[in-house]
Amino acid sequence: MVRLPLTPAQVEAGRRLGSLLRAARGDRDLTEVARSAGISPETLRKIETGRLPSPAFGTVVALGQALDLPLQELADTCRPAGLAESA
Repeated sequence: MVRLPLTPAQVEAGRRLGSLLRAARGDRDLTEVARSAGISPETLRKIETGRLPSPAFGTVVALGQALDLPLQELADTCRPAGLAESA
């Protein structure tokens, strides 16, 4: 199966998600949070910097749990700009 390239809106949503996760992590060690979520530190680094703009759903859920972020907040962040406000 061929994966279609991400749209600019999807890439931007990934950047917003990464920013939210980085802000929620605060002063906590990246390695500690990654291990708590069951992912590698490099994967978390890529998500936070926007280099991995579409992480797997399970990864997003695990990070939300590790950072005490509600799933709805994560979902709203991933919606295309303009849709989060109207939902």
